[in-house]
Amino acid sequence: MEDNVFTPVFTGSRACTLGVELEFQLVDRSTLDLVPRANSILEDLVPEGSDRIVPEFLQSIIELQTGVCDTVDDVAADLSRLIHLVEDVAMREDCYLYSTSLHPFADPSAQVLSKGERYQRIMDELQQVGRQFITQGMHVHVGMPDGDTAIRVCDMIQPYLPVLLALSSSSPFFCGQDTGFQSYRTKLFEALPLAGIFGHLGNWQGYAEEVSNLHAHQAIERLKDLWWDVRPSPKFGTVEIRICDLPCRFYSILGLTAAIQALAAYLAETDPSSRPVSLQLLKCNKWQAARHGLDGRFVDAYGLLGSSNLTLRQAADQLFQIIRPVTDRFQTTGYIRELYKILEQGTCADRQRRLAGGEKKKFKEMITGLRNDYWLREQE
Repeated sequence: MEDNVFTPVFTGSRACTLGVELEFQLVDRSTLDLVPRANSILEDLVPEGSDRIVPEFLQSIIELQTGVCDTVDDVAADLSRLIHLVEDVAMREDCYLYSTSLHPFADPSAQVLSKGERYQRIMDELQQVGRQFITQGMHVHVGMPDGDTAIRVCDMIQPYLPVLLALSSSSPFFCGQDTGFQSYRTKLFEALPLAGIFGHLGNWQGYAEEVSNLHAHQAIERLKDLWWDVRPSPKFGTVEIRICDLPCRFYSILGLTAAIQALAAYLAETDPSSRPVSLQLLKCNKWQAARHGLDGRFVDAYGLLGSSNLTLRQAADQLFQIIRPVTDRFQTTGYIRELYKILEQGTCADRQRRLAGGEKKKFKEMITGLRNDYWLREQE
């Protein structure tokens, strides 16, 4: 590693533009188990010329990335096109895309690592942690005009990430067992080095000093080695929210995208400074979201919601009310209604448990049921 100072430069972008990344599982059409066919699918997609369909850590995962989108409507159109394109090619490879954050019965030790020096370096370091890392997620980029604004939003949005996690939770099963968690992906992810919650950064200089120090002590080689729940993306000029599980319905994905965009805009526009909050409270809130989902407890450490002790369901409802003027301005309030339906009818994790009915033998029926409902809106 070089001895020179590692100084990231933030390239500002148009405020509140969007980019969304979705990591899908590849399941065999017959067995519905994970299959390592990402390379074959990517090779088949070469004539299509899309550079926004890319490999992931394992060959049983494939990532789809939107372009830079001005609106959630644009995200919907771009994602819909990409998903249908990849689904068509996957069918020729005798597999399906599957949208949750953990496969219910796949054997982690049977998965095949994707090619690439970075993936091999990560696996060499992670060992057993890496061999269990069969998770998928949803990442949302929101455009920021400058680095100071980006870090302020990172600091201020972090206390409310458990609300987004609870709404998106979709990983109750692992290795054929009910984990007791709504998002067990979260616990697997937290085993990674430099993952999850970070300390208060304050401004771009504070962030730059932090990453420079980590680089100088050989803790990171590149910014992507910071697996934080939210982080700035200097290259794209965005804040990247990374905490969400991958929902099992398309319109839930769009609802979360709309909520993230509006919350980031609200925080960027209404508060000129951020302040430190208790890391222990942040950890407690995140545990509650991962373990109990919307029924978990939430302590509003930052004070935006006006009540210190709530359930995560109540916190979500209050948060939607706070950002309502922004969603009205962005014309995305209709997408937020999809999240209200989750508050009433349950999350993807809840749906999986209902479909499985506590029986392992119903896991395949559950996968088929979730796939069949992917494009449906939540019922009124």
